[in-house]
Amino acid sequence: MLGSFGLTSDGAAVPLSVDARRVVAYLAVHRRPQPRAGLAADLWPGVPAEAAARLLAEAVAAIDVPGLLVGDPSDTDAVNAVDAVDAVDAADAPLALVDEVEVDLSDAMLLVRAFSGGGRLTERPSVDLLSEDILPSWTSPWIAVERERFRQLRLACLEEVSAKLSTAELHADAVEIAEIAVAAAPSRESARRALVEALLAKGDVVEAVAQYDAFQELLRTSVGPQSAGLEGLFPPAGAWPMRPMVGGYRPVPSRSAVVLPGLRAARPATPGARRLVAGGSVR
Repeated sequence: MLGSFGLTSDGAAVPLSVDARRVVAYLAVHRRPQPRAGLAADLWPGVPAEAAARLLAEAVAAIDVPGLLVGDPSDTDAVNAVDAVDAVDAADAPLALVDEVEVDLSDAMLLVRAFSGGGRLTERPSVDLLSEDILPSWTSPWIAVERERFRQLRLACLEEVSAKLSTAELHADAVEIAEIAVAAAPSRESARRALVEALLAKGDVVEAVAQYDAFQELLRTSVGPQSAGLEGLFPPAGAWPMRPMVGGYRPVPSRSAVVLPGLRAARPATPGARRLVAGGSVR
């Protein structure tokens, strides 16, 4: 479900029709048994109820994969999950994937819950499952809602993991994780803040300023001059105190005598004036 759709059984790819893929994908996102009427309405919005129900029945019949689908387990009239095709043939039985079906999205949600606790990290965890959106090429309204919900959860999780790695003094890993969040959402302030903080903790002041300037430029070209609220990460010259971090304090690297570019209050630009910023000279 993450990145692209795929169904495998015993290591072999299972081909499905377009409508069958939509049914399986919906059930992979919604693991609880789904009433058929609501499932049909979500998958075929705007289609009359009877026609949508018929399309759903045809799609389910095309999923000839034993052990994949089952009706509501609490329905005593439904056959057990071993004979999955017969189970979904029950006229009004809710549909669901059997519990044994592994879904990468479910594994990703377990990671989100695990990293959202107050525990510390002592090594870089694998965040591959938090690096992709749910079926980014699919445009159905139902998947767009679930995609955005998961996107917000995974980005917040990446930001938290980066902060915990900085606390553990795994600075290179903290920067790498924060960069994943920024790449996924360049205009997200909390993601850019996580990256700037990770760079400062690492001691890379120049790159931290470059990220600040890049974010300011992004805001300027998209919504006009704005305060990103990141100025507080850079104390005034000569005043670089201990700064609070998750789980304790860390010393901020000594600041150069050169005034950091891009951090002064905005002033009316002088025609033709230029200022030096990290990465080059811009008007």
